[in-house]
Amino acid sequence: MEPAARTSDLALAVSDLVKTYGSTKALDGVSLGVRRGEFVALLGPNGAGKSTLFQLLSGLFTPDGGSIEVAGHDIRKNAVPALSSLGIVFQSPTLDQELSILANLRFHTDLHGMPRGIANARIAAELGAVGLVERQHDPVRTLSGGNKRRVELARALLHEPSILLMDEPTVGLDPRSRREILTHVLMLKRERKIAVLWATHLVEEAEESDRVVVMARGKVLRSGTSADLRREMGTETLSEAFLELTRGDASEAA
Repeated sequence: MEPAARTSDLALAVSDLVKTYGSTKALDGVSLGVRRGEFVALLGPNGAGKSTLFQLLSGLFTPDGGSIEVAGHDIRKNAVPALSSLGIVFQSPTLDQELSILANLRFHTDLHGMPRGIANARIAAELGAVGLVERQHDPVRTLSGGNKRRVELARALLHEPSILLMDEPTVGLDPRSRREILTHVLMLKRERKIAVLWATHLVEEAEESDRVVVMARGKVLRSGTSADLRREMGTETLSEAFLELTRGDASEAA
């Protein structure tokens, strides 16, 4: 975690997180923070521990050690307010393919106990923002990969979370769709002051972040701006700095 960050500034605070599977330590003392209105790229090769970290942040699994606070709420002691402060887009698709876009989004607002009038207004606003109002009655299975991601992003924002967790959100998308998703999230960060933790193995996505956290072998290796990392590693590009930091890790399994 950045030492200069005050607790009140942080939408997400992770401290000394540990997770072990058998003899494998998937996370080994991971600490990081994301300030309100900050876009942090979690950059690491396959097998770095990014997905394990996201599973713990989203409450799917419990860490063996360390702490997670979301919007000031400890996820172990106050799980409901902590998890309700999260908006999540997982790497694997999580939409019901047979339901319409609208039905998928209404299911989400119902889970959050949102009054129908407020739910309808937010659904209309988020679908408008991603350009899918006219397709709201279409079954999800008829959508392209990029549009499915847009629906998942719209869904993640309906309950007005403090932080967006984006777990490799552009995997499998064409370059144009990847660009559009990233541009939209950057706009959300600027205009809504929402915090973003964006996991990726693509250096070009990390280059547009406010700060880069480089992970490998279940550990945080470096944290700083792209310029900071280039300077520390003595390289001209972030890609070169990343390759130098993670030398020998790129071929590890996810």
